[in-house]
Amino acid sequence: MSVAVPKPQLWMLTLISFGIPLSCWGALYPQNTWLQVGPVALTLPLVVFALRRWPISNAAANCIFVFVLFHLLAARWSYSFVPYREWISWVYKLSDQRIDRNMFDRFVHFMFGLLAILPVTEIFVRYAGLKERMALVVAMLFVLAAGGLYEIFEWGLTFALSPADAGAYNGEQGDRFDSQKDMAIAAMGALIAVIPVAKGFRRWLA
Repeated sequence: MSVAVPKPQLWMLTLISFGIPLSCWGALYPQNTWLQVGPVALTLPLVVFALRRWPISNAAANCIFVFVLFHLLAARWSYSFVPYREWISWVYKLSDQRIDRNMFDRFVHFMFGLLAILPVTEIFVRYAGLKERMALVVAMLFVLAAGGLYEIFEWGLTFALSPADAGAYNGEQGDRFDSQKDMAIAAMGALIAVIPVAKGFRRWLA
């Protein structure tokens, strides 16, 4: 049975639909745009259908919405070249000037782990009949599995794209342990989210 999508979630979908062309406009590596922004554009109509058939709380939808916004922002600069230092130059002047690597991609990996726990937990409680504790375990495993599969996907791209394009998309920036670090920091974000989600789950589910 279909239900109406809550207005806050409709607003989130509307903002994402505006964010997609903004992310593509003037993209630093337009040849990679379809790989980063294309999946969001293609799945947006499916999300509307899914939300009508399998509703989720506004809190869970907010987590997904915030992550997608970070992704669209990072995709505009192919992740590795987001000029966040210029944006927060008044803070960066107080930070360690020896950090040469652009860390925005690591930040988005962290946010993925942090923001995925609530919606995944909720989905497995609502629609798979799991108890909250088991659903939290599954959510943690989801973050680890999704991180690993994504890194395998990036590795596969090295066979399909030119070295320059693959390097721009993958964002390893010369770090041979980039994949492992990305997965580890996503797991760290997920671990941080577990306790507040466990304590406030019933309140957010309402």
